[in-house]
Amino acid sequence: MNGLMMGTQLTLTGIMRHAQQNFPDSEIVSVTADNPLHRYRYGDAFARIAQLANALQGLGAQSGDRIGTLAWNDYRHFELYYATSCSGLICHTINPRLFAEQIAYIIQHAEDQWLFIDPMFVPLLEALSDQLTSVKGYILLTDSANMPDTTLANVHCYETLIEGHPSTFDWPDLDEQSAAALCYTSGTTGNPKGVLYSHRAMVLHTYGVLLPNVFNLQQHEAVLPVVPMFHVNAWSIPYAVPAVGAKLVFPGPKMADGETLSKLMNAEGVTIAAGVPTVWMALLKYLRDNEETLTSLNRVVVGGSACPWAIMEEFEQRHGVYTHHAWGMTEMSPLGTYNSRVDETLPPEEARTLRLKQGVAAYGVEMRIVDAEGKELPRDGVAFGALQVRGPWVCERYFKAGESALTADGWFDTGDVATIDSKGYLGITDRTKDVIKSGGEWISSIELENIAAAQPGVAEAAVIGVPHEKWSERPLLVVVPTVGAQLDRQTLLSAFEGKVAKWWIPEDCVVVDEIPHTATGKVSKKDLREQFAEHRWPEEAPA
Repeated sequence: MNGLMMGTQLTLTGIMRHAQQNFPDSEIVSVTADNPLHRYRYGDAFARIAQLANALQGLGAQSGDRIGTLAWNDYRHFELYYATSCSGLICHTINPRLFAEQIAYIIQHAEDQWLFIDPMFVPLLEALSDQLTSVKGYILLTDSANMPDTTLANVHCYETLIEGHPSTFDWPDLDEQSAAALCYTSGTTGNPKGVLYSHRAMVLHTYGVLLPNVFNLQQHEAVLPVVPMFHVNAWSIPYAVPAVGAKLVFPGPKMADGETLSKLMNAEGVTIAAGVPTVWMALLKYLRDNEETLTSLNRVVVGGSACPWAIMEEFEQRHGVYTHHAWGMTEMSPLGTYNSRVDETLPPEEARTLRLKQGVAAYGVEMRIVDAEGKELPRDGVAFGALQVRGPWVCERYFKAGESALTADGWFDTGDVATIDSKGYLGITDRTKDVIKSGGEWISSIELENIAAAQPGVAEAAVIGVPHEKWSERPLLVVVPTVGAQLDRQTLLSAFEGKVAKWWIPEDCVVVDEIPHTATGKVSKKDLREQFAEHRWPEEAPA
């Protein structure tokens, strides 16, 4: 027997209508290349979104067409999110930080019909245009006064394109299972893979983000997504914030600029911000160097890679800001887990251990860890194995792939190695491809990195496995010093004593000027392994 409830579809159009009807006066503030501080309200935004939907229809875009974007976090990109998905098109956000060959591959694989690009990326697209056979034309995200000269064919100015179109649109009644957005993995091994999100998955994911023990967003807040809108839909912030009518603050191309972030946060009353650790390192450095503080921010969310304790500690002690770990991936829309506030009555060391973990599964996500034979391992915080997930916003197969991406019993293998404790806390120990296996035993590079990053004078730390004649491989610690710091190899290595098993302690330490990062801001351990493939251990060095 079925229930007797309405069959209303879960679509992003519902979020748009809800925000438009209930929060028309809530603000959206943006830094853009052609305007240092653009400001308007939801009511204005959704009127322009309707104009854009009409303009896309006028260009001949048809239901299911992929519309590509190479753009920063700003109000025009926000308008694209809704005008495409809510009109039956598919919003395909492209990471402009990828290698040019990967960008060309992604556009062709997706068969993007139109590309909306920030003027900054015009030279990149000009160099690739001969390869982009599916693309019918380009729309530059600016006004007529700031249109650059270009050799691209069939180019339109965004503001001119939407001007004169009606500010209402006959939004179609979409099936919740229809595709809404497309995002490709960063492709560190092989070609990037496309993840095609349905309206249903994205709406449910938005509910998950809004839960009290996750982002816990409320109408009175101001939210700054430093996580790029070209990376996993900015963790659903452009959907979750309008759903509750909060203020949205976009940093535009200044996402890694500590001064811009600080001024935006304080001037706009930002209460919560989300981004990767490298962003927060830059912000904290600016605040430290200029003896400034944050006046309204009360919490930050860190994802993408493990957050060093030093960042959490400085945010809390200097600025009264609580840091939350989150974990997920492109294939999960991306939310998997969230580390809410830990019990403040816990002993400091126990609280710190919990806070350095990735948190507890958000409702809607199931997790398990399995051994090499696929047997589920105990949730005791000690056993670690391959992390697998399932849920309504988890990818079932990749775009244009013939085969399912799931295991035989219906789970998605994340490629992470992890522990899960009796309270449900997830602890990522490594990516499967990055795990260090020494003498037949696994070593967690993330745990070692957290210890190293907490040492005085260390700006950033990474640990990789390097071939070793006796032990197959051993951990090598690579650190970047803070400005003016003098780091001593033996002092750094001795910091691990008593904190981990002796055989976990890195065999050597190297101080470098910088550590390579991927296009999504994560430490590129692949590049580090290549860089130190011929590293000579101390006992191997010539006398």
